[in-house]
Amino acid sequence: MAEYRRGPQSISKQALQRMPLYLNYLRAQNGHKQSISAPAIAADLGLNEVQVRKDLAAVSSQAGKPKRGFDVAMLMRDIERFLGYDDVNRAVLAGAGHLGGALLSYRGFAAYGLEIVAAFDNREELMGKTIGGTQVFPIQKAPDLCKRLNAHIGIITVPAAHAQEVCDKLVEGGVLAIWNFASAHLTVPKGILVHHENMAASLAALSQHLREQMKKDRGTE
Repeated sequence: MAEYRRGPQSISKQALQRMPLYLNYLRAQNGHKQSISAPAIAADLGLNEVQVRKDLAAVSSQAGKPKRGFDVAMLMRDIERFLGYDDVNRAVLAGAGHLGGALLSYRGFAAYGLEIVAAFDNREELMGKTIGGTQVFPIQKAPDLCKRLNAHIGIITVPAAHAQEVCDKLVEGGVLAIWNFASAHLTVPKGILVHHENMAASLAALSQHLREQMKKDRGTE
């Protein structure tokens, strides 16, 4: 099992993926509650209490107090610091079509320390346009602009046939992490992280669950 380390303890990939869930929950509670317990968080999120305690202990600078739990504001800051949200991570996006344009227009990334500083495309009609406050440049300029803008995250929303070529240009520009929305496997040098946002796999899981639930419902009629 992969482990990730940003602070004094290592956590699993699964625990890392739960951290944004905790953070969003705490942000909703902040201003309404000063403190909250691990059992309350587990109950509200439908998670295992022991699992929640272990996750929070790995990132929190405070020990949960009996009958009181964690200070909400402090726990939020600890999770933000652990996830790197207290720093601004500069990103570029390649593929300014419908999906790319939606991501460029999304204002919620700032809450997670992400700033998209440039977009790239190969369509003439998009050159020089500004989408969501971000200018679109020719894809050929990606290596140079990534270096000049000190961008280390690349978001790929191009068709699968062009994904590897685009990925190579981003890596050439110094990008260290790729968020890939294209339905293509990417080959990258050692030390480059690729996260595949596989919407087809997610839809398959939802469809399978729906089919099973509908079978159960028909069986009870």
